[in-house]
Amino acid sequence: MSKSSCSVCIAVLVSIAAAYGFAQEQKWPANDVPANFKAPVQATDFDKRVAMVPMRDGTKLYTVIVVPKGKQPAPILLTRTCYNAADRATRSQSGRMVEALPLSDEVFVEAGYIRVYQDVRGKYGSEGPYLMTPPPLASGYNPTGADDTTDAYDTIDWLVKNVPESNGRVGMIGSSYEGFTVVMALLHPHPALKVAAPESPMVDGWMGDDWYHYGAFRLPNIDYFLGQTSKRGAGVSVPREGRDDYTSYLRAGSADAFAKALGLDQLPYWQVVLEHPAYDRFWQSQALDKLVAEQPLTVPTMWLQGLWDQEDMWGAIHSYRALKAKGTPDTMNVLVMGPWFHSQVNREGRSLGPLIWATDTTAQFRREVLLPFFNQYLKPGAPVAATPPVLIYNTGADRWERPHVFPAGCEKGCPVESRPMYLLPDGKLSFAAPAEENGAKFDEYLSDPAKPVPYRPRPVAGDDDMAWRTWLVSDQRFVDGRPDVLTYETEPLKEATKLSGEPVVHLVASSSGTDSDWVVKLIDVQPDRTIPPLEMSGYELPLATDIFRGRYRKSFEHPEPISPNEPLTYVFALPMVNHTFQPGHRIMVQVQSTLFPLYDRNPQRFVPNILEAKPEDFIKATQRVWHTPGDASFISLPVVPAVSP
Repeated sequence: MSKSSCSVCIAVLVSIAAAYGFAQEQKWPANDVPANFKAPVQATDFDKRVAMVPMRDGTKLYTVIVVPKGKQPAPILLTRTCYNAADRATRSQSGRMVEALPLSDEVFVEAGYIRVYQDVRGKYGSEGPYLMTPPPLASGYNPTGADDTTDAYDTIDWLVKNVPESNGRVGMIGSSYEGFTVVMALLHPHPALKVAAPESPMVDGWMGDDWYHYGAFRLPNIDYFLGQTSKRGAGVSVPREGRDDYTSYLRAGSADAFAKALGLDQLPYWQVVLEHPAYDRFWQSQALDKLVAEQPLTVPTMWLQGLWDQEDMWGAIHSYRALKAKGTPDTMNVLVMGPWFHSQVNREGRSLGPLIWATDTTAQFRREVLLPFFNQYLKPGAPVAATPPVLIYNTGADRWERPHVFPAGCEKGCPVESRPMYLLPDGKLSFAAPAEENGAKFDEYLSDPAKPVPYRPRPVAGDDDMAWRTWLVSDQRFVDGRPDVLTYETEPLKEATKLSGEPVVHLVASSSGTDSDWVVKLIDVQPDRTIPPLEMSGYELPLATDIFRGRYRKSFEHPEPISPNEPLTYVFALPMVNHTFQPGHRIMVQVQSTLFPLYDRNPQRFVPNILEAKPEDFIKATQRVWHTPGDASFISLPVVPAVSP
């Protein structure tokens, strides 16, 4: 070894020894996690506080109050929720209020509002027992002594007295279940409640909102009941084999059999549902569209609803119509219907499934319509808002419309023409009635409960939120051509045809069974395309879809068997439309007897309670749709002039 190499080795050894000695002198921590870490205080432009607000019976409700700094006195915007007020009031950990609160709050934050979220009684941080959408006290089905009317009243009373930054004025807003709490507050409003906006509110759970549609039970509610009522906080989610609810529900059999497999026989609300399958006094006594119209409306209210709302299609429009029938002034009773899925009004609104709109429809609405409507009642000195009595999106012309009357498309005094469109032999659809009996008297198909028609393309994965939100605009070619789906179609339209209002089904049909469901869809068939968007070439876009349970043909309260093989008339309304069919498009109607697993299967043999049907109750049935002159099937369409903007 050379002298230079030896020197290097000695230097290295010295360095190692020095490092070792240095390490021996260090006192390494026994735990890298300190006992009490204090995060640096972040500067914010708001104060967030939590209060346990006392109700008249002593129960305290968890309430999050977010106050902007330097903008007092300010109005209060209140949302009462069953979905965790702490989470609802937190979009991010930002120190900026506009970023910390949900997207839908941005316009209100920028306008200097105090924002309040509160857990309803019995959920998350709030005390007391929980009842699912608790019936009004007057119904006789609420033993707690309090409901969302009294709790809203007591909350508002406390807020205006205990939030010193408040100007003493309160508005309420909320979607879905939160919309239900807004409507409940309107039944006996506190004097400080000056304006309200129920968004897609749950109003009548049997007729057409979450739980049923015209008597047909919506199966996804089984998971919802489990999530809402199995725990005070976030509920239990029970896994099941596979990721296709179509298969899972089919294997289980009836709704009750599936529910029991998930443990719902332990849940009181499921027992209530089982005991009230028909539209009896239990459901009728909590139909809020009727209750809110029983007395004069004293709070200016804007009813909001999506034209493709997959959950609560009934509440807003029927509440609006009930109040309109009572002569409520337009300034107090406003209707907005946008091109949205359920609660999309609080999200981005540039698109819906394959449909791309000209603007971000929700942002435009919140900025230009909703905020000015609230400001005029909550901020002294604010200008009077130019709020139209009705604001509806034309989903075929891609634009907002502000008609003077509803349905849209007519000036004051102009009648809406209700035109029957007939289901004819050979799959034809026409405004011309069948003139003579030289064609087939009926079309028929075999409805097999073992092979129900899916409501959306499979697999139906329960955790696929976007597929659930947009199924109402799914291309119906995925079932067009099935032997158990009847399709009727016009020739390509030569001129624009506008529908604005409520399509009403007049189906003359027979079944070889003693009970039956009838599903009807109104569809806009797009023309073939050779330029983008190519995915819309031939697209069968559903505009309005609903189901009717045959046993309720004569009475929703008292079901009875239908007469086998006898043509009977089934009359029911489809959801509202405001749509212009453009030239070259076709109008289509589809008829079927299942829409699974959105709705439970009708066994097609009359049983006392379909929810508890046994495997042997399910039978195949021959279904016929009749075309005979004078007694033909048709849909009454609300046709209005297709006027250019």
